[in-house]
Amino acid sequence: MLRKIHSLPGLVAALFVAVLAITGAILSVEPVLETIAAPKAKTGEMSVAAMADFAKQRHGEIDKIVRTASGTIIVSYFDGDKAGASVFDPASGQVLAPHTPSGFTRIVTNLHRSLLAGDAGRVAAGLGALAMVLLTISGAMLLAARLGGWKAILRPIRGTTAQRWHVELGRIAMTGLLLSALTGCFMSLATFEVIPDGSAQKLATPENVNGGDRLPVGELPALKGIDLTDLRELAFPYASDLSDTYRLTTAHGVSHIDAATGGVLAFQAHSTAREVYELIYMLHTGQGIWPLALLLGFCALMVPVLSVTGAMIWWKRRSGFVRIADNTGAQSADTIILVGSEGNSTWGFARTLHAALTLAGHRVHAAPMNALVPAYAKAARMLILTATYGDGAAPASANVFLSRLCLIKTGIPVAVLGFGDLSFPHFCRFADDVTTALSAKGWPILLDTQRIDRQSSQEFARWGEALGAVTGCNLQLAHVAQVPKTGMLTLARRVDYGAEVQAPTAILTFEAAQPEAGTDLWRQLFPRRLPAFEAGDIVGVLPPGSNVPRYYSLASASKDGILEICVRKQPGGLCSTYLHSLAAGGTIEAFIRPNPGFRPNRSKAPLVLIGAGAGIGPLMGFIRQSSGKRPVHLYWGGRSPSSDFLYENELGMHLINQRLSTLNTIFSRITGGGYVQDRIGADSAELLSMIRQGAQILVCGGRDMAAGVANALEAILHPAGLTLASLRLDGRYVEDVY
Repeated sequence: MLRKIHSLPGLVAALFVAVLAITGAILSVEPVLETIAAPKAKTGEMSVAAMADFAKQRHGEIDKIVRTASGTIIVSYFDGDKAGASVFDPASGQVLAPHTPSGFTRIVTNLHRSLLAGDAGRVAAGLGALAMVLLTISGAMLLAARLGGWKAILRPIRGTTAQRWHVELGRIAMTGLLLSALTGCFMSLATFEVIPDGSAQKLATPENVNGGDRLPVGELPALKGIDLTDLRELAFPYASDLSDTYRLTTAHGVSHIDAATGGVLAFQAHSTAREVYELIYMLHTGQGIWPLALLLGFCALMVPVLSVTGAMIWWKRRSGFVRIADNTGAQSADTIILVGSEGNSTWGFARTLHAALTLAGHRVHAAPMNALVPAYAKAARMLILTATYGDGAAPASANVFLSRLCLIKTGIPVAVLGFGDLSFPHFCRFADDVTTALSAKGWPILLDTQRIDRQSSQEFARWGEALGAVTGCNLQLAHVAQVPKTGMLTLARRVDYGAEVQAPTAILTFEAAQPEAGTDLWRQLFPRRLPAFEAGDIVGVLPPGSNVPRYYSLASASKDGILEICVRKQPGGLCSTYLHSLAAGGTIEAFIRPNPGFRPNRSKAPLVLIGAGAGIGPLMGFIRQSSGKRPVHLYWGGRSPSSDFLYENELGMHLINQRLSTLNTIFSRITGGGYVQDRIGADSAELLSMIRQGAQILVCGGRDMAAGVANALEAILHPAGLTLASLRLDGRYVEDVY
């Protein structure tokens, strides 16, 4: 529901909100320019009477004197039939320049207030401000829910480029946008007199006006006692009406001053409604507080970008909705698949499972978890695939599942599969909650609850094998997210290692495949280039005869002009065997998948890179991108220094040029050797010191290696009162594990 509240107003009001924001940003510059240009008056330097006297000497008939929030003194006058306005120096009383309001500013102001459409436009502007309030509050609540609560609101965010831009800019602009939107709503309501703004407060003209000859304005006692810095407006009496009075407005209230005696005839303090309105106006425009104006303008400039990135996120989520073919009716199916998903990715796994079970001869029904019904006539089993939202909450399509479950008395054999991210403290919490609730209701457990980290296709396939074993069918769950458009890469060179220790590993360097001779002139003139990617991103390779990509972490960035991967040959591995047999000049079909969660942060604290075997690939890319201004320490394990010491020569060069601070290797097939977690344990004091300095740790390699590294680090952290979980939360411990 919260997501709908956030997305629907944004989509409907995107254009209006963007126009209001852009015009607001333009108008926010005006208070700053006025403050810079306005001559500065000092308290006690000049009275209102003195300034009025200077103005009267300069012009024949004065209409009014206004002091703006920025301190500019503007005198409106009549010289005969000619009306005009001048800017005066508050220090000397001299005319500085004619006051000529900008036509552009007037148009932008009217566009901001009413979209140049009168009362209808004012209503639209008010609704746009209301939409911004809803968007800001709901966006903040969504972000807090996703990151694990309000205390984690500043935690690093993972996701696509659009998601990261949307969140980061939203966090920066949140306070300013909420202030602008709330004050805009108030002013809109005041415009239509829904709430009072104090403007209806009238000070009646007193009846005891002297009516005699007027004193020179510079001699009026009531004006002599008012400092110019306290002035808001002084309206002069009509020259031909001796019963008219001066009307003085200050921050305290409004006074009528007798033109003949200079005494105050009547005074009325500003109402609370007026004071509140003026405060709201100041907070909305920044008039009189130029740093606030700059802040509001900066935040407003974020809105068009937030609108575009928000629309991109919505479209990606909508286009990612998975439709399942041959979906049997709920009461006719022997297998029920229920899905709990927030962004549709879990539905992709459900479709793969549905297809495999259907191929095995089952009648399968897939539906959201919220569609749970009290009974399924022919169902022999239920399979629940669910993600977890934020800090252990139910995803959108499962938010009423547990309450529906409470109403069901009997159940069928069930298996729960959780999807999540190990970097969150409550990894797959909702899946665990579902399992607990099912067990409490007495539902037979078909298979122990399993958990999938970051949508791992390999873990999903292993779960499918276990499910097949208990259901008596052979399930091959080869899940593939929709394959992006591929391109061709040419192998430029290769370096082979590890044959002597039965761990053949190749460093493969690719370039963009160039057009063959005889192709059109355009491609000859404009050769293909590598797609954009960073070290640590993923390349998906499609081996011949297969539409299932295999993924490898990148050891280079596109700005290096090459695409490089480390590939260990796996026994029976289709893609690794294919790549190991590829000769220089051979081509592959591949695509790039961003992996923004696996990156060095921008801290100057030490960077600790840990890996084994081919897991050195992305770590090598990070070393290559190092500027040498940040300490970088590599821990890496192999089998034999004489056979599979990957990148040995290049690592030596980086030690010399200081891209790499220390190289800590260990080999398992030599006397006195061991594994990388052993080397970490031996360096516990140094590592703990770096962690206390704010170090970030990036780990890449096999799951067993990663588990050993995690255990070794936990042993180092525990005596110091630290945990790996807290480092994960801060983005200071990140894994890329396969």
